[in-house]
Amino acid sequence: MSKNLLILFTRHPELGKCKTRLAKEIGDQKALEVYRYLLQHTANVTKNVDADKQVWYATKPIENDIWDSKYYTKKAQQGENLGARMSYAFAEGFQENYDKILIVGSDLLEIDTTRIEDAFKKLDTTDFVLGPAEDGGYYLLGMKNFRREIFKNKKWSTPSVLENTLESIGDKTVTLLETLNDIDEYEDMQKHPELMNLL
Repeated sequence: MSKNLLILFTRHPELGKCKTRLAKEIGDQKALEVYRYLLQHTANVTKNVDADKQVWYATKPIENDIWDSKYYTKKAQQGENLGARMSYAFAEGFQENYDKILIVGSDLLEIDTTRIEDAFKKLDTTDFVLGPAEDGGYYLLGMKNFRREIFKNKKWSTPSVLENTLESIGDKTVTLLETLNDIDEYEDMQKHPELMNLL
């Protein structure tokens, strides 16, 4: 067992239930194809990360999908909102005696293995590591001691999430990674020819 844990939050790709903002612009079927592409990218770049890996599903875990059980433990998210669900996953990870825990979004084309492993290394010298997203949220959060207030009283999926999270960290040290862009709108896709080729 590694002392590092990588958490991935995902939902099973179903027509009409994923990338809903994007679907308004490109249609449900194309949005589903984009989401599947992003999930496969995430699986490709995370399976070789030097850490234990857990995939937390928004619904019941699925056995035979892109998340190979050789690499990933599968769990079901618990909680009424994103903050509660992340808090539950981190708390369980620390109860399982991991020293460093990271959570990464599963729909970010710009994430790669090196960025994730570098984030784990940064936790040697800082209390928290955050990867800012261009929309004001974050694509990565890491810590080595559980701090529940990071997940409380946040307006999730709004431009204030990163700023309010930094306020919750308070006097602890935090390292900010490079700002990246997740894929929520059609204009986000336009920067990536491989996604535009799916249309």
